[in-house]
Amino acid sequence: MSLSGRLFAALYDRIGPCADAAGVGELRAQLLAQARGRVLELGAGTGLNLAHYGPAVTSLVLTEPEEPMARRLERHLAESGREAAVVRSAAEALPFPDGSFDTVVATLVLCTVADVERTLAEAARVLVPGGRLLVLEHVRSEDPRTARWQDRLARPWGVVGHGCRPNQDTGALLRASALEIERLEPTRLPGAPITRPGIVAVAVAP
Repeated sequence: MSLSGRLFAALYDRIGPCADAAGVGELRAQLLAQARGRVLELGAGTGLNLAHYGPAVTSLVLTEPEEPMARRLERHLAESGREAAVVRSAAEALPFPDGSFDTVVATLVLCTVADVERTLAEAARVLVPGGRLLVLEHVRSEDPRTARWQDRLARPWGVVGHGCRPNQDTGALLRASALEIERLEPTRLPGAPITRPGIVAVAVAP
């Protein structure tokens, strides 16, 4: 368990609620209102989505590969009183059979996974046919000037953000995946200018 991992988990637990109060929480709530049935969340972090899963969710599995994050997640889960399972797993290699879930959730996590294409393929695999992937993510800006700054600051931002890539075109990666895009809309997130451009997306498994 690295010192940087512990520090990032502690920082995330402080910054996350502030970002939610500034508007991210409303975006989470709107997106996760669509979660149904057996739900899998990728990279659940410290559990910021827990409050937004409604009664239509019949079971919930939370994956988190980082040990410091997973420990905080388990604590917040116990405090919430919600029934869910925490699984220490990377999003690129999910330990679940094909067609295990009705909904997969990925909020502000595709920017940090090591292999986005493989992660999306895994999401498609574990979803039932017609199951939905719900995505909230900051993305590469369509404004050339902002995009140039995202490129310039990508390396130092990745160090501070524990691997976060501010210049990733996640929308294009979603379109290129096996999933069918049902909805993909731009949004703006609070925080640093290079992570304000965002998308809200819903994609359907074949």
